[in-house]
Amino acid sequence: MGNRLSKIYTRTGDDGSTGLGDGTRVAKDAARVAAYGTIDEANCALGVLLAAPVPEDIRELLTTIQHQLFDLGGELCIPGHAAIHDADVDALERALDGYNADLPPLKEFILPGGGEAAARCQLARTIVRRAERAVVTLARDEVVRPQAGRYLNRLSDLLFVLARVLARASGQGEVLWKHERRKPASA
Repeated sequence: MGNRLSKIYTRTGDDGSTGLGDGTRVAKDAARVAAYGTIDEANCALGVLLAAPVPEDIRELLTTIQHQLFDLGGELCIPGHAAIHDADVDALERALDGYNADLPPLKEFILPGGGEAAARCQLARTIVRRAERAVVTLARDEVVRPQAGRYLNRLSDLLFVLARVLARASGQGEVLWKHERRKPASA
């Protein structure tokens, strides 16, 4: 592969537009750009998570997911392109089931925390949820393959479970929401 980016700045976006992968130009705040931009942000959050110590099996899984998120961003950047498939969603479900199998059932809500890696994982989860919402917004007006939304939905669920696993692995454990911590206000 040759040099893809020989010059980083082009000045073509100075007017508030950006080029899609098919060559068309759209506003930088277009729903499509917001969707693939938020996927890029989620990918960056996974990179921040991977900068923390995590078990090797989780590191390998998250690295694979980073590649898939890049593919998904490309799919959304090139209208009509298909890069994420049912098999990718199925693989997330298998990983989700595998990591969730050894966790105790939830009886309380969990707050973000439980160690550095777990907290970073929770942050990545919320960004993936935002990416999912951006894809839903895009799909209202343009054609978006259903695999994109399903992939992001499963990924956010997987990141929630991985955050639980990482909190336990850190020795700090999960931070449970204490719903009865506040005394009722007097009338």
